[in-house]
This record gives sequence, structure tokens and C-alpha cells, in this order.
Amino acid sequence: MTMQLYFVRHGESEANLLHQFSNRPGRHGLTERGCKQAAELAGMLAGIPFKCIYTSPLLRAIQTAEILSANLNAPVIVTDALREYDVGKFEGSDDPADWQEYDEVLDAWLLRGEWDRRTGGGESFHEIRARFEPLIRQLCASAQAGDHYALVGHGGTYRCMLPLVLSNLSFEWIRHQPIHHTTPILAELLPAGLQARRWGGITFEEQRSI
Repeated sequence: MTMQLYFVRHGESEANLLHQFSNRPGRHGLTERGCKQAAELAGMLAGIPFKCIYTSPLLRAIQTAEILSANLNAPVIVTDALREYDVGKFEGSDDPADWQEYDEVLDAWLLRGEWDRRTGGGESFHEIRARFEPLIRQLCASAQAGDHYALVGHGGTYRCMLPLVLSNLSFEWIRHQPIHHTTPILAELLPAGLQARRWGGITFEEQRSI
């Protein structure tokens, strides 16, 4: 068996209910439902010998990772590589106009390659990439047969970064795919590179590109 990565979005958080930008450490943990989602995921992954669980430093991600760790007997490593991307002056906002700009910048990144754009003066696409890709390259470079890792992160960062590291996914496709709380995206290191094998209810054949 080759190396497998399970990209996991955190469980439902207080920020999700408030519809607030909460992309910096220290605020907005999991809701009761979010804790239950993480526990259910742990049950689904039971029996898989994870080497470790990497997690974003944001509270909702750490709490998700800790629930997984307690049930899967795998250590937790906190890394900035998986943090949700910074939105500058929009942090803490629930203003619909700010969310509209967020969507506009996301489209500019994913559909037009305007990677210098910033939401609220926060991180550019290039800056997110500079911290995310090295972690994935490191895992691939040191991969041993049967290695399993869980990576607990965020929908925004995953939507931007997964097409860069999973060779069978495109930006256009991923822009419209839901990334549900605690529904894992399974990737496997194959001869053709790191590829998505399962995205929610979608299963991919080896080397298929969409």
C-alpha cells in the first residue's frame, strides 16, 4: 500500500454559525455538533494506522484534531501550513459586502490566475502556497509504503491548494465542489504523483484528470 493523505476540514465551528471571518488563532471553537462530527469521523477512520495528525493552529482545527487523536491513538502536530488564509481587515466581519469580495478574489485566483489579489489586504495566493506546498512535498519525499496521515485544515485553503498538489484535480472543478465539515478527501501517492482517490461520494480512477 502506498502513502495516503486524508485532508479533513474541521468540524462545525461557532464562526460558521455567526458567518464571521475567523482566520486567526484564538477564537471560535467547535460547536456541539462540530464535536460530534469529529467523533463520527474518528469512528469512520478507526483501524487505519495513522502516523500522525497534522493540524492548523486555529482553535476549531486543533479541537477536531484532538478528538481524532484521542480515538485513533495518533500524535498531533500543529503547523501553520494548514492555517486558513488571512483576510486582513475583514477578520471578525460578517458583512455581506466583505464576503462578496472574498468570493470575487477566490474567482480571480482559481479561474483567472490573478494570484497577487488579496482579500481585505490579507494573504495572496502566492503566500498561501509558500507555506502549504512544502509540507506536502516533505510528506511525499519521505513516504514509506503504508504511511497514513490526517491533515486537519480549512475549506478556503484546501480549495486553493489541493489542485496544486493533487495532479488529477483542476481549479475550475474544485471551485464548485463542497468541502463539508469532517468529510475526508483521500489522496494517494501513485506512480503518476499524488492524486485524489475519493472526494466525499466521488471516487476517482487512477490518473483520471478533471
